[in-house]
Amino acid sequence: MDSTKTIDVDRTDPAHRAWLNEAIRRVQADANRSADTHLLRFPLPERWGIDLYLKDESTHVTGSLKHRLARSLFLYALCNGWISPGRPVVESSSGSTAVSEAYFASLIGVPFIAVVPRTTSREKCRLIEFHGGQCHFVDDPSTMAAESIALAARTGGHYMDQFTYAERATDWRGNNNIAESIYRQLSLERYPEPAWIVATAGTGGTSATIGRYVRYLQHQTLVCVADPEFSGFFDFWESGDENARCDRSSRIEGIGRPRAEPSFVPGAVDRMMKVPDAASIAAMRTLERVVGRKAGGSTGTGLWSALKIVAEMVADQRTGSVVTLLGDPGERYLDTYYSDAWLAEQGLDIAPYADTLDRFLTEGVWR
Repeated sequence: MDSTKTIDVDRTDPAHRAWLNEAIRRVQADANRSADTHLLRFPLPERWGIDLYLKDESTHVTGSLKHRLARSLFLYALCNGWISPGRPVVESSSGSTAVSEAYFASLIGVPFIAVVPRTTSREKCRLIEFHGGQCHFVDDPSTMAAESIALAARTGGHYMDQFTYAERATDWRGNNNIAESIYRQLSLERYPEPAWIVATAGTGGTSATIGRYVRYLQHQTLVCVADPEFSGFFDFWESGDENARCDRSSRIEGIGRPRAEPSFVPGAVDRMMKVPDAASIAAMRTLERVVGRKAGGSTGTGLWSALKIVAEMVADQRTGSVVTLLGDPGERYLDTYYSDAWLAEQGLDIAPYADTLDRFLTEGVWR
């Protein structure tokens, strides 16, 4: 379904405009009710002169960084006239985006359908349904987008298409986007302008927002995107080949795609790192040990890269601050990333990576 397709709604009807105004008010009010998410400090030796922060997006009401994306997507679609009363919003997602979009659909009183693989865990489906959505299952995950388009056409609904619209739905110049929030919260810290901000890529929208904002305000901050082991973003960024692909799905939920998605803006990214999945999981477990917070695998991917950057700064005797993201809570992954049995099934040995992190945090040398 073409998202710009005209829906058979009388837009001159005062009742329709009243519904639209109320829907937009409800979505904007959600932001007003929410205190900004916290910046957590990751303890580092004082002698290094480096501060490492995690922007804790797990404290949103739907529990993840995708709450910001879903809010922006709904405002964008409403203002474009793509969502109408009684018509469903459809999304191809089995993860945090679907949970957050289900919440906003319920908030404005429209149905929400998440097109998900049949293998999706019961817990994820429960969260989507808890927020008022329903799951539409497909046997082949590669058909999710096509089935979403077809389902939206059959129901007269709107296919939200996060992978296309993530970068254009968010106001990267400000409006309390994640980059503006980071700089405001750092304003009284000893290094208010971070040397690096590290993000990960699922749609690419977050790194696009941060990179554009940094350039728009002429900050000297550099932006790094950490990519999981099985993903096509890194290869596309490195080679410029739009056909670069990875032949298997990412094990780190919420990030990594077989190919670079339309919302990924390579020119807004200064550096990328390819992170082994075992390193991502070692880093998220190190986070729990050091900070006392369980987080998801994408947080581990970003944290591994952030700590590697810190190690480079230590080696070069540079001071400054580094920021990365805590994307969602680890309680969603007790049966996977926090399960030694699951690691064994996947053939993942996190011990060497955990040792690298432990030695670095105690000795200051990245081995």
